[in-house]
Amino acid sequence: MSPLLLDTNAVIWLSRDELKASTSDKLDEAARAGVATYVSPISAWEVGQLVSRNRLNLGTTPRRWFGRILAMPNVRLAELSPDILIAASLLPGTPPRDPMDRILIATARELAATLVTRDREMLAYGETGNVSVLEC
Repeated sequence: MSPLLLDTNAVIWLSRDELKASTSDKLDEAARAGVATYVSPISAWEVGQLVSRNRLNLGTTPRRWFGRILAMPNVRLAELSPDILIAASLLPGTPPRDPMDRILIATARELAATLVTRDREMLAYGETGNVSVLEC
């Protein structure tokens, strides 16, 4: 089983227990197998943006909320290196235009991870074989 990388919406839904049952099962399976579930630092930025624009209410500060996510069993912070940022600019095929989506895709490729998402563009890009995806 490959590692998992949660996109920002998947992280939010995980915190609210709103993932599909099949996705929750995959996260549990990964935990039992000792395979990491990653969250990108870019998701912290996106959550902060959503809160600052009053599009997301966490019930706490984004910093505390993100800390709680990282304290969950088997969840690890993915690296956001210059190599990943450069790779996000040079993805093969026709990747999504959204820079954050591209960073998440490049991170998943770097980690050889499956990207957990409901984003239609990322799912379509995954169908091209350029990144492994799991619909959540």
